[in-house]
Amino acid sequence: MVVCMFYMYKSHQAVTQPLQVMYIIVDCASECPVCIHSWSSVLQDFLSFQVKNKAPAEVQITAEQLLREAKERELELLPPPPKQKITDEEELNDYKLKKRKGFEDNIRKNRTVISNWIKYAQWEESLKEVQRARSIYERALDVDHRNITLWLKYAEMEMKNRQVNHARNIWDRAITILPRVNQFWYKYSYMEEMLGNVAGCRQVFERWMEWEPEEQAWHSYINFELRYKEVDKARSIYERYILLLVLLMLKNWIKYARFEEKHGYIAHGRKVFERAVEFFGEDHVDENLFVAFARFEETQKEFERVRVIYKYALDRIPKQQAQELFKNYTVFEKKFGDRRGIEDVIVSKRRFQYEEEVKANPHNYDAWFDYLRLVESDADPDTVREVYERAIANMPPIQEKRHWRRYIYLWINYALYEELEVKDPERTRQVYQACLDLIPHKKFTFAKMWLLYGQFEIRQKNLQAARRGLGSAIGKCPKNKLFKGYIELELQLREFDRCRKLYEKYLEFGPENCTTWIKFAELETILGDIDRARAIFELAIGQPRLDMPEVLWKSYIDFEIEQEEFGNTRELYRRLLQRTQHVKVWISYAKFELSVDSAERLQKCRQIYEEANKSLRSCEEKEERLMMLESWRDFEKEFGSDGSRERVRKLLPEKVKKRRKLTAEDGSDAGWEEYFDYIFPEDAANQPNLKLLAMAKMWKRQQVQEEDFMDCISTCLFFFIQNQQNTAHEQSLFNVCVFP
Repeated sequence: MVVCMFYMYKSHQAVTQPLQVMYIIVDCASECPVCIHSWSSVLQDFLSFQVKNKAPAEVQITAEQLLREAKERELELLPPPPKQKITDEEELNDYKLKKRKGFEDNIRKNRTVISNWIKYAQWEESLKEVQRARSIYERALDVDHRNITLWLKYAEMEMKNRQVNHARNIWDRAITILPRVNQFWYKYSYMEEMLGNVAGCRQVFERWMEWEPEEQAWHSYINFELRYKEVDKARSIYERYILLLVLLMLKNWIKYARFEEKHGYIAHGRKVFERAVEFFGEDHVDENLFVAFARFEETQKEFERVRVIYKYALDRIPKQQAQELFKNYTVFEKKFGDRRGIEDVIVSKRRFQYEEEVKANPHNYDAWFDYLRLVESDADPDTVREVYERAIANMPPIQEKRHWRRYIYLWINYALYEELEVKDPERTRQVYQACLDLIPHKKFTFAKMWLLYGQFEIRQKNLQAARRGLGSAIGKCPKNKLFKGYIELELQLREFDRCRKLYEKYLEFGPENCTTWIKFAELETILGDIDRARAIFELAIGQPRLDMPEVLWKSYIDFEIEQEEFGNTRELYRRLLQRTQHVKVWISYAKFELSVDSAERLQKCRQIYEEANKSLRSCEEKEERLMMLESWRDFEKEFGSDGSRERVRKLLPEKVKKRRKLTAEDGSDAGWEEYFDYIFPEDAANQPNLKLLAMAKMWKRQQVQEEDFMDCISTCLFFFIQNQQNTAHEQSLFNVCVFP
């Protein structure tokens, strides 16, 4: 009764649903029918009870806490079963019957659970009932004959009980049904070998190899043969399996070669490597094969063979796939090579780098230049020619001169290499002609190429071919550089008549080129034909359009001065001043008159300055007029009198600062800027401005004087007042001290 009431109390606190309360009443009534009336009153109270606060409790209990508490209190631990002691055969039979019935019941419940079969068979085996265990395994195999564990347990049981023939039978059945399970083959072969049945073990391996298993199986077979010193049979196995395993074939070739090396068959090992190189060819070549081959030869002290192998591989393997090859080659040369060999390694590495660069971008002509420079320093002429041919085959895709500038130097270097290094003039001529035929002369040309071809023919003492080539160049695509180069060539040959004809053609091509006129006149001057030179100058200054007329006039004037034709020089100056009133022309004219050795040179020079001053009054550029006056002042300072100097000084302008309004491009106001202007006293229009400027300067001077005077007065007053204040202070102190 007390228990029921306690249970009722706890239940009344824990449950909150009427249905749960009813279940509790029924359970409690079954245990204690006396308390049914008490539970009915509880139910009535509960039905009248309403939960008003449905919020979660303050302390929450999790499932983890419940499980931990159950574990700590060990609520679910069951006591161990009692130990059974069997004393006679009858009890043993009863025990066996009971256990077998339990195993059979488990198997009958779920036949597919192989662990039940294995436990049953192992129990029978523990009782030395091998026949019963064998029967159980056979029944299990009927259920699932593809279960690997079942076969292994079955065979292990037979071997453990020394039933060899039964074990062989089981292994044969297993490898027949499941030939891809390597574990069966390994255990079967191991069993035969442990039994000393070498022939049977070999037969098992042969049956296994017919299924072409993985690499480890082949190596197991080879190791088996090697354990019994059957090297020839191991070699035959290698021969079979290196051609079967495609994914690992390279690795297998290397292992085969190492096998031959390990057993002292060096020639066979070398032959295996050579067959491997031939088998893979250049399409499927791998650096690991060559590295292994080179190490093999290095072990045999065949250093030349090693070097040949590395070079052969480097010529056929792409750079990004040959990093290990380069590394091993460098180490080898450092160990066994000389300085030349180490340099060859570095050159080969750089060569591979350049090959990759030009393959990535065939129009990268800078990479071609570096590559050719490297090849020229080390390779034979045929190899260099091959690289040059590959380089010049990459023509620029667009016919624009800027794309051809770097490309044309490939041809130039090619021709110079053939001429200077190989010393093959006929091939050099072919290179020049092929390049000149390739250039689209109607769009652009390269004068350098024509001139180099002409100079080459002259070096070969074939003057007619050189002239023919340069003449063809001028006819197809005339250029200033072509004319200059051709004329210089004829000058060196002292063919002056041809030079004259070339200058005439040159001037027909470009009559505005002042440099050409000057050079033509200089040629005639050197040849002593002064009249012809003067006529050329006259034709030149008569041209309607010139690129540098001031240079041409200066050259003509210098020419007349050199010939001491001062009258013609003055005439030229007058003609030039009719065309332009530039201040430099006036100054040059005045200096010319000053340089002429005559009694009236100072007077003529001063007269020219006077004319220049009058002429430049209307000039808008006041700086030019100032330049002329300064030049005149310098002249008078050196050669003139005091009166002439004073006169020129009065002509010099006043420099004043002014402001002007700026306007932007869109017409808006851009602010003001200051600039310097020059006011010449000689200009009548500027006289009022000069008077106004003088009056402004006088007013400014007066203002400065007045300000200085006022500053002086204020300073005096300040010191006077300060002195008075100090005197009053001293008097007050005296009064305090004397009359306290």
